[in-house]
Amino acid sequence: MFSAAIGAVAGVSLSRRRRVAAAGAGAAALAASEAVARHRQRPNEIPALWHRILSAGALAAPVGWAVGRATGAGPVAVATGAGGVAGALGLRPQKVVLGPVFGAVWGRALAALDPRMPASLVAATTVVAYRVLSAAVFRDAQVNLLAEKVDPADLPFVVPLESRTRYVGTDYVRTLAAVLGGTYVRGAPDAGIVPSLDALAGPELDPATVDPRVRRFYEHTSRYTLDIVPEWRPWVRPGYLLYRTVVARPLGQANVPMNQREALRGVHSRIDTIDLDGDEVPDIRGWIRSFADDDAPIYTGIYTTYRDSERGYVSVGFPLPQASFTATLVPRARDGGGLTLSSRSDLPHPGHYLTYIDPESRELTTLAVPGFAEELHVYVSPEEGEVRAEHAFWVFGLPFLVLHYRISPKPDPASS
Repeated sequence: MFSAAIGAVAGVSLSRRRRVAAAGAGAAALAASEAVARHRQRPNEIPALWHRILSAGALAAPVGWAVGRATGAGPVAVATGAGGVAGALGLRPQKVVLGPVFGAVWGRALAALDPRMPASLVAATTVVAYRVLSAAVFRDAQVNLLAEKVDPADLPFVVPLESRTRYVGTDYVRTLAAVLGGTYVRGAPDAGIVPSLDALAGPELDPATVDPRVRRFYEHTSRYTLDIVPEWRPWVRPGYLLYRTVVARPLGQANVPMNQREALRGVHSRIDTIDLDGDEVPDIRGWIRSFADDDAPIYTGIYTTYRDSERGYVSVGFPLPQASFTATLVPRARDGGGLTLSSRSDLPHPGHYLTYIDPESRELTTLAVPGFAEELHVYVSPEEGEVRAEHAFWVFGLPFLVLHYRISPKPDPASS
């Protein structure tokens, strides 16, 4: 039904006359496309690429029509804009650059054919042509449908905790405790993001070799203060500025400081816990980081550990509306008693996963996001003798951000 509606609107947008017939033809064409794609779709696969491309073109048609009516823009301007939007939605930096460049070239070709070509047709053909070219050039998938409507126990590397509202914020764990019926502690005074580093033991990590100061940070995180120095690559700054304005701030999640000036606002760090079974041992640990001056959220992450065979893992779930973005990281020993947590691994579990949680059945539909990677190094600085951390991020192999952390013990209240 949804595809038919898109097709009908696209048909009206593309037609100059006989719009009722065009709407019917568009609805029938896109509905038939979806039916064939769904029939051929295998379990845990997303719909066929050709159907997704056709749908994208149909969506672009009414947008192009509206832009043409509002601005009177010609084929070059409309195609450049359509290519730019299509490239930005591709997320991959190369696609972001390719989109408007391809759109401008395509628009010039269309203008040579017909300078008065309808904007709806320009936008639709630009998006379709760009998507075809993009699929031919960039063959590795941006996302993969990993599982559809499965029990959470089938995906131990996914944190199945979502936000029940459109805003996550710094009170998420308190709200979650009310939903789950557990005992909530705000700012637990001696809590860590992991209960014990021993849970992470495996072939690449012997917890006994980890420096006691690094272990103490992981097991007693609330005893420490944090300072963040962000190091953004210049090419990602414009996109991140748009993202944080449109997504991060309204959502109250993943709002990393843009520059050193913002970082000087300071960071407030606390661990909120939930005890579900009344044994006074936290079952859920949420690490909340916010700006110190106004408590505006930076990150809210639910930290869990689990074991698979002989190896322990850390999974961090970042709640989203009715969804969760999970980073599952494999631990490795680092020279000098440090610890590395990384998603860059050939093992099956490490990686990033976007999951929709069904509000009734609690079943999970999960997308793997292979183009995103991160690596966290926590170590003791040989010069200062204090714990430091570097958290690096990549998208499709391109580094775009490093967060440098200064980790300092809080003053001992007994000594003051």
